[in-house]
Amino acid sequence: MIDLEIYSPVQKINHPVFTERDLHVFIKRDDLIHPLISGNKWRKLKYVLKKAFEQNKNHLVTFGGAYSNHLLATAAAAALFGFKATGIVRGEEVDNSHLFLCRLHGMKLIFTDRESYRHKPDLFNRHFGNDEQAFFIDEGGASAEGALGCSELLDELIQPYDDIFCACGTGTTAAGILNGIGKHQLNTHLHAIPVFKNGAFIATEMERYLTYPLPYSLHTEYHFGGYAKTTPELIQFIERFVASTGILIEPVYTGKMMYSLVDLAAKGHFKPGSHILAIHTGGILGLLGMTGKFNV
Repeated sequence: MIDLEIYSPVQKINHPVFTERDLHVFIKRDDLIHPLISGNKWRKLKYVLKKAFEQNKNHLVTFGGAYSNHLLATAAAAALFGFKATGIVRGEEVDNSHLFLCRLHGMKLIFTDRESYRHKPDLFNRHFGNDEQAFFIDEGGASAEGALGCSELLDELIQPYDDIFCACGTGTTAAGILNGIGKHQLNTHLHAIPVFKNGAFIATEMERYLTYPLPYSLHTEYHFGGYAKTTPELIQFIERFVASTGILIEPVYTGKMMYSLVDLAAKGHFKPGSHILAIHTGGILGLLGMTGKFNV
């Protein structure tokens, strides 16, 4: 039996821009859900793991890059609930803290070239087509089950918000939040922040999982050069934010999302008195691979 009770606290953020604009900004600390299955990862895996269990599949097979938080979360969840796990890793064989922790949790790793990686179902069938116990989990946990798990985030909120912000990689979390807004009939506007360059494609990805096609805003200008790319401006923002709030954020997802929120607030995007919720999607271990970019 898989029991995945999930809850994370909400914390107020004090920032000069928010004070100046009379905004009440809070952050949903999904990074505190679990040390390794943190942020949206546990939410996205919840119903995927239950589906695997119900189908009597004991071998989780998933995909990611060498610094994938999803790979690590899947490895930790597999160890916790008694599954075997294999991670198919994009690119040449490397060794880093993320992959060390994956292996430590019992995950076997298969490295593959980037062209083959584009065809994930073919890769799965090539390696595990004869393994009746193997269960396919898409990169980043992208799935209808993942969106369902993320939609439950709205069940935990004890006060209404005018706006909710979240970073986007696969669009699953954003779609789930929008579904949760629709389910609860909230007068809340979602702001989705793609972390990729040319991130408008996220809208198409979100449509795959939407059950409530509500209006939302897709802010594609906060990618800072592309996925896992940074600029001195973003790094400086993160350094100041962490030092002044005590909340760790990283440059790949939550850092870009928080920058967008502060920037839009400074530009007068929100009505005075608005209540805004930012979603911390975890991934803090990613900071360890980016220490050279910081000035501390």
